[in-house]
Amino acid sequence: MDNKNNTEMKRSSNAETVLSQINHQTKLGDLRKMAKDIKKDHELAMELWSSGEYVARLLAVLIMNKKLLSQDLLNQLDRDMQTHPLDERNNIVDWLMANQLSKDKETIALMESWEHSSSALQRRIFWYYQARLRWMGKTPPDNTEYLLSAIEANIAEEEPEVQWAMNFTAGWIGIYDETYRSRCIEIGERTGLYKDDMVSKGCTPDYLPEFISIEVNKRMNK
Repeated sequence: MDNKNNTEMKRSSNAETVLSQINHQTKLGDLRKMAKDIKKDHELAMELWSSGEYVARLLAVLIMNKKLLSQDLLNQLDRDMQTHPLDERNNIVDWLMANQLSKDKETIALMESWEHSSSALQRRIFWYYQARLRWMGKTPPDNTEYLLSAIEANIAEEEPEVQWAMNFTAGWIGIYDETYRSRCIEIGERTGLYKDDMVSKGCTPDYLPEFISIEVNKRMNK
């Protein structure tokens, strides 16, 4: 048996070993510990991803090589995520954005090109990344006026997973930029998005007037 086949067998065995150690009850912190031990292993990541299992795909995201995340591969991952329920695919794609796509100039450029993608998940990433720049305290690009105009024009008709990310972006703009605060609050009042949603104790509501007020007060009272 040649070395290539030996390598393939070892990889396959490695993937089976990892898969045997995780299940739907595995915590995200435990996945991060496993990923730290594995380090970057794109081939193993693709094997774990091909299992179709939710937790395995979260772990796969952590050990991918961001330099290999081309638009074609991301399109395939996008199609694969469509097999998951809405909450799961949103969690996977958000995990992908935070742990891989936001870490490299080339993948950041891809995200910034997805505002009008035919994929709702890619549009979600575009908006979530814009929100994350502000949420993480990074200096955002000079595009706030443009983003708010796009949100005002399109949020009502967008897919639910994209609506949430657009709303989140408006929220963090309103929190950090007093110039636009009343405008962001008005978006929430006009759309009524998430107004009647129940939230767990200690969690911030997504309804923009409440979200912005609570987060602004937190920062004023520090």
